[in-house]
Amino acid sequence: MSNIVAIVGRPNVGKSTLFNRLIGSREAIVDETSGTTRDRHYGKAEWNGKEFSVIDTGGYVTDSDDIFEKEINRQVELAIDTADLILFMVDVISGLTELDKAVADLLRRSGKKTILVANKADNIELVHQSYEFLQMGFEEVMPISSMSGSGTGDLLDKIVSILPDTPVEDPEDLPKITIVGRPNVGKSSLVNALLGEERNIVTPIAGTTRDSIFTRYNKYNYDFYLVDTAGLRKKSKIKDNIEFYSVMRSIRAIEKSDVCLLLLDATVGIEAQDINIFRLCQQNKKGIVILVNKWDLIEKNTHTTEEYKKIIQQRIAPFNDVPIIFTSALTKQRIHKALETAIMVFENRRQRIPTSQLNEVMLAAIENYPPPAVKGKLIKIKYVTQLPTPYPSFVFFANLPQYIKEPYKRYLENKLREHYNFSGVPIQIFVRQK
Repeated sequence: MSNIVAIVGRPNVGKSTLFNRLIGSREAIVDETSGTTRDRHYGKAEWNGKEFSVIDTGGYVTDSDDIFEKEINRQVELAIDTADLILFMVDVISGLTELDKAVADLLRRSGKKTILVANKADNIELVHQSYEFLQMGFEEVMPISSMSGSGTGDLLDKIVSILPDTPVEDPEDLPKITIVGRPNVGKSSLVNALLGEERNIVTPIAGTTRDSIFTRYNKYNYDFYLVDTAGLRKKSKIKDNIEFYSVMRSIRAIEKSDVCLLLLDATVGIEAQDINIFRLCQQNKKGIVILVNKWDLIEKNTHTTEEYKKIIQQRIAPFNDVPIIFTSALTKQRIHKALETAIMVFENRRQRIPTSQLNEVMLAAIENYPPPAVKGKLIKIKYVTQLPTPYPSFVFFANLPQYIKEPYKRYLENKLREHYNFSGVPIQIFVRQK
């Protein structure tokens, strides 16, 4: 599980620009208007071999034109609570404001590790101006320009020097199965049905579950942690900060889990937000089982299940090798099948294939269908081995790795799936120089 670094500060100091720079992509929308950051707030950054997650907390605080101090404070409180390290961002050009001081007070009281970052310090004069922020009581200030990138290397050095080397792990090495899905698809009801007790409050109001809850499940020969998360919903629908916070918690729970049970609502069908959650689990290389809940409410004929399955597979393509189970938390229909499948996916995810066997199978498949020649050059793959990662990843050694494109990697993945059971598990394929 990676450490979490949160960027906080009043609106319009450049938090999203820094966020984009740290995660190396244009994930957040950047705009001069304060309150723009609504879309994407979470990404992975890596520096000197150390990976961490970055949260951009901007933007949620301004539903109106007035920026209320208490709103900002609440936002910061939530970030403080979730993060391992805070980047407190201020703007050199507009100088020290009362709002900055209010945020600084909160951070000081929290005792959370904080780096003071003065943005927009584009020249030496502005770098000198950044020292005025030291009157807020911080030991040092790091002047940067998130737009041009100057100073961000030093900032990253500082971040990785502060973050602990070994993120805290849970004491017991049991499978962690996380139940994820949009709000109101029946996650808490499923947990209650499995545990046979009213463990979580279940109401028809979306957004009841505000935190991730860990429960040890130890019966019927099973032993694992069940994690119920707050519902993940579209960022534009997130009105209050507590909900922003629960989305962060859900993302954290996905990061911590081995297998995600993605719950869909049969009466609604598969929606864009379900696909987003699916991709989030996939990007984090977690095992996935799709549960179509509320199946008892659907009128069925002999083809209903197959047709429904086909629609889901089309939407989640190209990663189709995912178990789909039709359940009802209310009538407890097939919920044990769901658990059985989750444990199977957990085993699939950690299986190791002996190198000799892997080469025998895969080199034969490559011989039957070699990579297409590029510019008259023949591409030869000589050897394959599985990497010692917590999820299945394989490296193929070739004479010209740069010419092996995505479609051929997909062919290799399909062959691996044909010979070995990787159902429900994303596979990573690397091609390296022989």
